[in-house]
Amino acid sequence: MRVAALYDVHGNLPALEAVLADVERKGVDRIVSGGDLVAGPMPAACLDRLLTLGNRVRFVRGNGDREVTERQAAHGASWCAAQLGDDRISLVAAWPLTVSIEGALFCHATPWSDSEIVTRLTPDDQLAAALDSQTVRLVVGGHTHVQVDRRLPNGTRFVNAGSVGRPYEGRRGAFWALLEHEEVELVRTSYDVEEAAAAIRATEYPDATDHADQLLDPPDPDEVTAYFEGQRGA
Repeated sequence: MRVAALYDVHGNLPALEAVLADVERKGVDRIVSGGDLVAGPMPAACLDRLLTLGNRVRFVRGNGDREVTERQAAHGASWCAAQLGDDRISLVAAWPLTVSIEGALFCHATPWSDSEIVTRLTPDDQLAAALDSQTVRLVVGGHTHVQVDRRLPNGTRFVNAGSVGRPYEGRRGAFWALLEHEEVELVRTSYDVEEAAAAIRATEYPDATDHADQLLDPPDPDEVTAYFEGQRGA
């Protein structure tokens, strides 16, 4: 079975459409939406697009999705909630923290938290503690928007699929992961980022300008990773 891990779309419909076209070309059987799908400028359109794919898609809740369902003031979450409406909000609120497919565990940040920070620089023992008590050999997450593929001394493999809609990779594109059995490919899909940025600016999303600017000039992954390590107290 070929599984596409699509994380951190953040309401960027043009990026999502480009990745879904790539997914079809690659003959993917199952898609995991790994969280932070609806926290962004086109939340309803992104959710509705994935829902058209029926039970091919499994959903995991991210911290951004949770903040939208809670209608928080920060990061435009309450605006996103208004765009979604009550029925979609109820659907998002019911998404689980994890799903398992073909022996792999998919979560947003870590299996126990939708907001815990782990990066490619997190020491082995601390990363192992964050993934503690998991019997699976492969854990796939997102949250920090930088692709990672690590193997721990205890045999656990941790993959960050990257971000489809707001990547911090130092280059433009939509980033995701393709899994088949024990093989993992970290993928970059090209799309018209200039056009996407213009479409995002045309929305009334409160964070539209910052989102568009970061698409055009993506943050450096080393700088972002160092920042996130600092945030978690490293």
